[in-house]
Amino acid sequence: MTPMEKNADTQQRLLESACELFAEKGYPSTTLADVCDRARANKAAVNYYFRSKENLYAEAWRLEFERSFKAHPLDGDVAADAPPEERLRAHILSMAQRITDPKAHEFDIIEKERANPTGLLVEIMRTSIQPAHEHMGAIVRELLGPKASEQQAALCQRSIVAQCMDIFIHERPGRKVHGPPPMNLGIQDIAEHIVRFSLAGIRDTRRRLENGELDDGE
Repeated sequence: MTPMEKNADTQQRLLESACELFAEKGYPSTTLADVCDRARANKAAVNYYFRSKENLYAEAWRLEFERSFKAHPLDGDVAADAPPEERLRAHILSMAQRITDPKAHEFDIIEKERANPTGLLVEIMRTSIQPAHEHMGAIVRELLGPKASEQQAALCQRSIVAQCMDIFIHERPGRKVHGPPPMNLGIQDIAEHIVRFSLAGIRDTRRRLENGELDDGE
């Protein structure tokens, strides 16, 4: 192994160890010594490759996020010109698969961050998630029709995301935090329920908009 390859290997092992530890213990309870020990790296290695624990935390979450989207693409291999209902179904199923993937640490890290907020992931999460937000937003606006305001579209979109987060976080394998028990249904079955429920709400909103029953504040 060349020196360059050795450096890259050490850096990757540190990042992999950080992903696991931040998912298991959260940011405050994970020390740089923990990361180096698990990675079998010199104690000064984190500072050499990442400069700080804060940067390592952000890069660990970014890696998990990128892996998650690579494994479960937003479009679910549904064509861009498919009906919006099919594209919404694919997007929701992709989200469900990402949240419940037992190999992924993305949402474990998010849950630990929510339990003990550090504020260190705010910007990297915002910029990373933006393409997914825009992807779903475009589908929702298409389903709502031209009379929908940005606020109405945002409310519908947030309702869909809230359903996915609330239900599928509790379906994560090995989840140890308190909450309702798993539903013992297939992920696709739950995702299909959310699709039907959401489409019914969107259709009703569109009908009310076209009948003049809603304004921008509703």
